[in-house]
Amino acid sequence: MIYVKTMIPLRRSMHKALGALALVLAGLASPHAAAQVPDEQPQRLQAITLGAGMHNIHAELAITPEQRQKGLMYRRDLASHEGMLFVFEAAQSQCFWMRNTPTPLTIAFIADDGSIVNLADMKPFDEASHCSTQPVRYVLEMNQGWFAKRGIKPGFKLSGAPFKP
Repeated sequence: MIYVKTMIPLRRSMHKALGALALVLAGLASPHAAAQVPDEQPQRLQAITLGAGMHNIHAELAITPEQRQKGLMYRRDLASHEGMLFVFEAAQSQCFWMRNTPTPLTIAFIADDGSIVNLADMKPFDEASHCSTQPVRYVLEMNQGWFAKRGIKPGFKLSGAPFKP
């Protein structure tokens, strides 16, 4: 029998409930349960160089759905010239949020030819959607203010391998 601190015997139904709770708690401590906890490590991806006039951007490529979903989550810092380029299979309206992302970012929605369609500043951990104003295949996230500090606005054309001339 199981006793509580008052030394009162527990009823059979309570004993079964405690047994079930013990099984649940044991399951949480199992390696399988640990695998279900989200990975809170930032991802590091292969990068390419993009051009923004006289400025170079070291852009990690998020190509697969898993890479795009995680994006810059958990990334606490980006060097001033670093960012992440999200590449989609087809041009469509793209929307992003900042779940689990502690770094303030500016997002650029980019047409196939490298032209910036629109920009949006995003606050850390904010789950509000920031969307492209027209269908795009590319989205570039940089430190917040990176584009503004360089006078880069919608209509500016980025250069690099992904963009068609």
